[in-house]
Amino acid sequence: MEQKFIAAWLANREKAERIGVRMRPVAPEEAMKTAKRWLSGHRESDGFGILADKHHLELSLEALVVDKRFTALFTDEECNTALTRLLNGGYFF
Repeated sequence: MEQKFIAAWLANREKAERIGVRMRPVAPEEAMKTAKRWLSGHRESDGFGILADKHHLELSLEALVVDKRFTALFTDEECNTALTRLLNGGYFF
C-alpha cells in the first residue's frame, strides 16, 4: 500500500507541476517519512497554499492522506490534521 501511496503522490506532484505549481522533489525512499513530518508540523504541505489558490487541493498531500485507499497508512491524528487543513483551505469533498 505504501508503494501505491508514493506513486499517487508522485503523480499528483507531476499534475501540479503541469498547472504551474512547483514542489520540492521527494525521494521515494523518504516519502512516508516526509509525509508524516508534514502532518506532524503546523505548516501545510509543500505547495498547499498555491494549490488552494488554484482550486486544486485534490493534488495535495493532505488530500491523499484522507483518500480511503491510504488512510490505513496514517494515524487518526494525521488524518484529522489533513482533513482540517483541507477544510480550512476550502476543499469540498
